[in-house]
Amino acid sequence: MLVSFSLSRANLSTHMSHSVEPGDYLIFQLESAYGLLRVLAIDGDGADTVWHLLAYDEFFPDVESAEKVLAGGGPLSVRKAHMALTDRAFERTPTARLDNHPLTDEELVAYRAWQDSDRSVSDRSALLMLGLR
Repeated sequence: MLVSFSLSRANLSTHMSHSVEPGDYLIFQLESAYGLLRVLAIDGDGADTVWHLLAYDEFFPDVESAEKVLAGGGPLSVRKAHMALTDRAFERTPTARLDNHPLTDEELVAYRAWQDSDRSVSDRSALLMLGLR
């Protein structure tokens, strides 16, 4: 079950502030753990925006643990390589920006495959798509 949260760290801002960019790591909270999403791309603008996210398998006991993994460059296991969400679905995914690193070609493989497909986009939040809520 998802619970609301507030991250007090000064370097975090919610995606509602529209400061999200490709390469951003977004953190979300479940009852007693934190998970990570990665912004692969943002297509369109306004209500027609499509958000492309990658989801990782790891969960962390606190924000600092997630920051340490990102700072150390340690490998993260991918849970879902690509999710395309409507702007409405993205806004319903409670996250905060944690960090930004350049994207790799490997991380973009599933997004590029989506570009060559039927380009389906979900109106379900990322957490619902991952079965976490």
